[in-house]
Amino acid sequence: MKIALLGYGKMGKAIERMACERGHEVVFIADDHDRSVEQDERLREADVAIEFTMPAAAVDNYTWCFRNRIPVVSGTTGWLNRWEEVIGMCKELQGSFFYASNFSIGVNIFFHLNRWLAKTMSRFEGYKVFVEETHHIHKLDAPSGTAIALAEGIMEQHGKYSSWKLDGEPVREGEIPITAKREGEVPGIHSVTYQSDADEIKIYHSALSREGFALGAIMAAEFLVGRKGVYGMEDLLHLDNNK
Repeated sequence: MKIALLGYGKMGKAIERMACERGHEVVFIADDHDRSVEQDERLREADVAIEFTMPAAAVDNYTWCFRNRIPVVSGTTGWLNRWEEVIGMCKELQGSFFYASNFSIGVNIFFHLNRWLAKTMSRFEGYKVFVEETHHIHKLDAPSGTAIALAEGIMEQHGKYSSWKLDGEPVREGEIPITAKREGEVPGIHSVTYQSDADEIKIYHSALSREGFALGAIMAAEFLVGRKGVYGMEDLLHLDNNK
């Protein structure tokens, strides 16, 4: 598989290393916003693009890939207010798009557990839920896309909650408070806590390196080649959240 890397920060470099280990070839690296004819030609050498950049650049990168008929896998967060626009464009241009707020296999199992726990806890009174995330100081968006996905999973399965609020803002009944911390070089820590006057139930995931995210992104790229449409980790991992 020939891969174009859009974004060449720490994640891009981790993806490059792991792609080579899995027998793939990185044929193009774009770490700027040049959209020349030459760049178009180099992008079209790839079978798939993997995109980890900044929220402000993400949608332009997706458009670039769709217009050049290149499937794109993205883990950039902070742009989801334009989700419908991107999906509409993907369908209009008959593109291929795979998006995940977190490509870690373990985190996606964690999402599955989170939904199961939320559905179970919806039967019991007296518990309040809290979401907390910690990331490295270079992460620009807060809360993380993973924390938002956890909150949305709770909202889907637990009838008491309908929205979330970032810590520090007033939290009303039916809102999930999310605490976002930025410390050192932490790859990512997420927890969901249910707390009552009597006890506390907590599920927790801690990333030990970026390798797990890189592996998931490459597996998504392997999955996406040859497919059209919009996909996510549930399509790749076949986790049934109704069981």
